[in-house]
Amino acid sequence: MLFDTGPFKTRKKEHLCSSSRISEVKPIHELTVRERPREKLEASGPEALLDEELLAILLGSGIRGVGVHEVARELLRVIDRQNDGVTFDDLQGITGMGPAKATKVLAAFEFARRRIRPRGVRIQEAKDVLPLVAHWANREKEHFITISLNGAHEVIATRVVTVGLVNSSQIHPREVFADAIADRACAVVAAHNHPSGNVAPSEADRKVTRVLLEAGKLLGITFLDHIIFSSEGFYSFQESDTLH
Repeated sequence: MLFDTGPFKTRKKEHLCSSSRISEVKPIHELTVRERPREKLEASGPEALLDEELLAILLGSGIRGVGVHEVARELLRVIDRQNDGVTFDDLQGITGMGPAKATKVLAAFEFARRRIRPRGVRIQEAKDVLPLVAHWANREKEHFITISLNGAHEVIATRVVTVGLVNSSQIHPREVFADAIADRACAVVAAHNHPSGNVAPSEADRKVTRVLLEAGKLLGITFLDHIIFSSEGFYSFQESDTLH
């Protein structure tokens, strides 16, 4: 079942491509004043900025030969790969990221964890997942995300498992359930974005879902749902009665 949903744009055509897909961000000196992250935030609020632009503001500047957007782009890759486990050494491995920037970024992340991250978020239906994954909707590559849940279906952790095309050769149950086992999770929800904007599941999506459903049964961890999402809507295998 295909859904349009509030935080996402209304679907006009089944195969409409998202007009808000992330494109290559130009160097600061090539941007108009209104396109620059700080000015864009002042004019439209932080929710109007891409993840990369938010990180560029946090970083402030790059270094000679490496612009701040390049540093922010690599930082975003590290965050996607490491999720909540980003360390000082991870950041120091990024060109243009010195000790001062690394400590600022880690301090910002820790503050968000302590004060801002919602606690006790419960997943009762597919739309409850969307606020947790919406910022991946406009990425140019598919991001496969897992959400570990406790016995009350409250969120324990949200992680990116892999980046790239979703198929059974890349999405292995071992990788999907390893973190859930470490979290002592009772259930898992999987989600991935479709950069095209069309959230109809492919045959590869269906195959991955079947494999993960069976793996969850063997491990005693409920595979609750697989959600495909974009900026234009979402598809839930559970709510479409195709989770079998």
